[in-house]
Amino acid sequence: MACVLLFGRLLPLSHRLRGTSICLLSLFLSYLFYCALFPDGAIMQTSGDPTSSCQRADGAKRRLQKSLSCLLPSDARLSAVEASRLKADQRPHFAHHTAGNGTPSPPMSNLKFGNKKLPNAIIVGVKKGGTRAVLEFIRIHPDVRAAGTETHFFDRNYDRGLEWYRGLMPRTLESQITMEKTPSYFVTKETPHRISTMSQDTKLIVVVRDPVTRAISDYTQTLSKTPDLPSFQDLAFRNQSLGIVDMSWNAIRIGLYALHLENWLHYFPLAQIHFVSGERLITDPAGEMARVQDFLGLKRIVTDKHFYFNRTKGFPCLKKPESSGSPRCLGKSKGRTHVQIDRDAIEQLRDFYRPYNVKFYEMVGHDFKWE
Repeated sequence: MACVLLFGRLLPLSHRLRGTSICLLSLFLSYLFYCALFPDGAIMQTSGDPTSSCQRADGAKRRLQKSLSCLLPSDARLSAVEASRLKADQRPHFAHHTAGNGTPSPPMSNLKFGNKKLPNAIIVGVKKGGTRAVLEFIRIHPDVRAAGTETHFFDRNYDRGLEWYRGLMPRTLESQITMEKTPSYFVTKETPHRISTMSQDTKLIVVVRDPVTRAISDYTQTLSKTPDLPSFQDLAFRNQSLGIVDMSWNAIRIGLYALHLENWLHYFPLAQIHFVSGERLITDPAGEMARVQDFLGLKRIVTDKHFYFNRTKGFPCLKKPESSGSPRCLGKSKGRTHVQIDRDAIEQLRDFYRPYNVKFYEMVGHDFKWE
């Protein structure tokens, strides 16, 4: 309005001015009119100004964009780089995956959630005790992720380092437990110290079984791979007629649970080690897994509704999930028929193991009734 009144007063004077003066006056009045419409704070900035992002093209139109940086004082505005970083920090974080040639994979095709962590719990033994069954059963739990294969890090690959070991672990969320199982750990002298060096808070699970039955199962598995193996009695005894057992044979040595446990108790308290009965794992899998879940601090989600007894294998299997067409049983090597062993040899081995079993019962405070 002020520009209009001013123009009205100056109009009579314009009749007395020459053409050039009239042009200059018109330009001046246009400038005043422009200033009235666009105050200093709203005049569009040049591309070099950090707040140039306030401008935005929208089709054929251009309009002012009222962004956060436009509303803040100039000395408090984010630079273009800072604003870019802020936006990046607000996006969900996904693991960066690259192909073998170093080229990033398509961003939406292989999204991976969580991080690879060192295990919170390890199934450390024993071979032919039922470790694979425990691992497969506990993996049903949504708060557990486990490495699918035996890593043998603490007994065979320790020189590769913890980062190599971490790389073998599955990705887990913050609330999930990372697990792995390698049954040979329990009988490897260096393993307890190495695991405690990684973390003294690691929870340990040991699946134990009647040592005589375990030794026969161990031999049966080896015989299936090595048909020309000597007889069980030839390997188990130095002199069977005198009842002298060969403790150097690995199938016999593994069953000396009390001796191996003494080594572990130098590095871990007994409360940090949970013992699963291999026999009860067959007759009452839900009960044994309930105790495992309690030990790991998990809600009891794996229950009897997840199991059925497979009479052909003589072993419990997992009931089929809704998304699968068949139930899940362990592999062909599980539940195979044992080699027939002379009854006298079995009784001699029971006599041999009896004092070790009694000591083991006393150490763990539980009678496994292997007589």
